[in-house]
Amino acid sequence: MAKINKVAAALVLSFSVFAVLLTAAQAFDGHAGYYYPEPQTSEAYISEVQTADDADKRSRAAFVIGLAAQQSKQNYTPGFHMFAKGTDLEKLIIVATGDGQYDTLYRLRALLASLTSMARSTELFARTNRPQELNFLDFCKLIGFTQVTVSNGKDLAHQIKVR
Repeated sequence: MAKINKVAAALVLSFSVFAVLLTAAQAFDGHAGYYYPEPQTSEAYISEVQTADDADKRSRAAFVIGLAAQQSKQNYTPGFHMFAKGTDLEKLIIVATGDGQYDTLYRLRALLASLTSMARSTELFARTNRPQELNFLDFCKLIGFTQVTVSNGKDLAHQIKVR
């Protein structure tokens, strides 16, 4: 009986160690420290929008490429760069290009709010039932982004898990 208890204890310990390692692996952000500093704040955004059936790696890449094309046609330098990363381009990263623009959490959130109008101009967004009621993070969910990180590119980063 004592031998069975030792085996059971060893199994419980093994599963506990595995759970800790799995959690650490899931929390690891390989882009932090390269594109932006380690995020100081994070949140989960729960969207009622369903991911579009045709949302895939290509649609996320096309969105980022389309935005870059729109920005290059403007008569001023954009205040941020946006790009998709991850195996399936499921992580959206937005980084400020200059000092003092997006240096608080509130300014980072305001940037996301301002991107809502840009998202509403897309065909995919227009196909939703109530595009006027949705925001940029809903759009991110619609095209399959699971994480959005916004940063001032210097010492501030905020990460949003989109669900």
